[in-house]
Amino acid sequence: MAQSRILKTSFTAGELAPELLGRPDLRAWANGARRLRNVFIQPTGGVTRRPGLRHVAILPGPARLIPFEFNTEQTYLLVLTAGEMRVFIGDAEVARLSGPWTEAMLPQLAYTQSADTLLLCHPEMVPQRITRTGHTSWTVAPWSFLCEPFYRFAPDDITLAPSGTEGDIILTASAPVFQPGHAGTRFRIAGKRVQVDAVLSDTQASARVEEMLTGTDATTDWEEAAFSPVRGWPVCLCFHQDRLVIGGSRDLPNRLWLSQSGDLFNFDLGTGLDDQGIEFGLVSDQVNAIRGVFSGQHLQVFTSGAEWMVTGTPLTPASIQLNRQTRVGSPVGRMVQPVDVDGSTIFAARSGRGIFEFTYTDLQQLYQANDLALVSQHLVRDPVAMCYDQRRRLLHVAMADGSLATLTLYRAEEVTAWTRQETEGAFRALAEIEGTVWAVVERLGTHRLERFDEMLALDAALTGTAAEAQDRWTGLDHLEGQEVGLVADGAPRGTAMVEDGVVTLDPPAMAVQAGLAFTHVVEPLPPDLSTPLAAKAAPLRLVSVTFRLLETAALSVDLGRGAAPLPFRRLGTPLLDAPPQPFTGDVRLRALGWQRDAMRPLWRIEDATPLPMTLLSVTTEMRMTD
Repeated sequence: MAQSRILKTSFTAGELAPELLGRPDLRAWANGARRLRNVFIQPTGGVTRRPGLRHVAILPGPARLIPFEFNTEQTYLLVLTAGEMRVFIGDAEVARLSGPWTEAMLPQLAYTQSADTLLLCHPEMVPQRITRTGHTSWTVAPWSFLCEPFYRFAPDDITLAPSGTEGDIILTASAPVFQPGHAGTRFRIAGKRVQVDAVLSDTQASARVEEMLTGTDATTDWEEAAFSPVRGWPVCLCFHQDRLVIGGSRDLPNRLWLSQSGDLFNFDLGTGLDDQGIEFGLVSDQVNAIRGVFSGQHLQVFTSGAEWMVTGTPLTPASIQLNRQTRVGSPVGRMVQPVDVDGSTIFAARSGRGIFEFTYTDLQQLYQANDLALVSQHLVRDPVAMCYDQRRRLLHVAMADGSLATLTLYRAEEVTAWTRQETEGAFRALAEIEGTVWAVVERLGTHRLERFDEMLALDAALTGTAAEAQDRWTGLDHLEGQEVGLVADGAPRGTAMVEDGVVTLDPPAMAVQAGLAFTHVVEPLPPDLSTPLAAKAAPLRLVSVTFRLLETAALSVDLGRGAAPLPFRRLGTPLLDAPPQPFTGDVRLRALGWQRDAMRPLWRIEDATPLPMTLLSVTTEMRMTD
């Protein structure tokens, strides 16, 4: 009879995919787990119960979250819903404005910010400029080009003839060109701009001359504005080397425009001088609809089929170079904007099954795309939103099914650990501002604005305090008719029903936390047995398991016994409703019974108690027959 002792010192590989349950030879096996739910992996390797979610506001419908950081002391959260924008400072709404976006546009909105101005675009919406002039003073208005880019959409043999060289004129085309949406759109004839006032037919339009024309002869030297109601609007944008970069439009999905240096809304190409505008298309052997532009060490372009690097120090019409780097592709159904993590750019894969790290290698002078979810692909299913909490080194990714996958990423220590967060509802949108992670959560048929709060251990939760103990606590209208968990004066108080926005406590308390309970789960991988035969047939016996804990107030462990699990053993059960004291140290539990199924977990932590739990390491002793 063989006896073994296994020490698990960290969980820095996170939850592994079921497809890897037969691969104990992998390095990730030693630091991985079978299930990690509603926990975060610390960069040092421990597992801690995740914070709860604080309820902030009920929203009128689906929303998009945009962080707005004016400076280190003035940060805002912009909440965009159908036709409306709400501005929050902390948990308080300070402004509300209307906007031209619709609910259907929200998933595809792209944005970039500079100082007190945020630029917002969508291929079906006139680009918007959101400007802050004070804490409660904001404006939303279309942005205007000083000089917009132009493009020849019509066949090269179609001519355009102006009836005059100045003032109000008639434009006559040799073939159908004009559409009703061209009203208000600029055309350029032999380099001179005119603006269409009204479309008279598909071959004629009235226009106003803005720059005196050179003649009235029919000419093929003409083009129209690249962006218009007829041709669509920009898809994505960013700032890079003092230029505004626009990536793609509805009708020109693979084209890139860079403004003049220091003149962000001037896209005039001029004569190709160093500070003038730049324009080019991404041409290759595959579709390259631009889905994101990102300013990193280089200008990075993310398309539906590949990732590109735009180089030039500085970028000028003469020095610019474009090179395809990798062939992963980005989602086309929605805009999941890339984020920066320690100098690498993290982006979602078009397949919906990967989160990739786009990293520049000095040795090869190239970018590489590494799949961060390679061993945890079951947790990544069609990402819809993403944000990074630099303070805790956590990348949060919301999925189409409403789940939230969290990646602890610490490259210096080789930590890449995924866990899954679940709540009584669905995560729909994310944003991070100065270490606070905000979420739009769909619960009970409504969309709510919530944020992670380390002072909470329940979801959709609110807190209250009083100078004297009281038994009735109000303000829970957002949880009307729900059974909520309670923490009173630091101790769990079970559950209660919310009626007319009120919960009743017995005995009364001076401080209360009320919200929806959630359960955290830590389940280990099957034991690594020495032979394949033993893995199938050898009876196993768990002798004991020792948990090393840090500041833990509640621990519930299932050691199992055949098909009938033992009752959960609890650490820190409160006595007479007194708050349990956090415990740091080792807890050793002994087990009984043999099992033949080596795939069954030897132990399992599962608990909904709204108290902190941090697991640092696990030591397992087991016996196996020869």
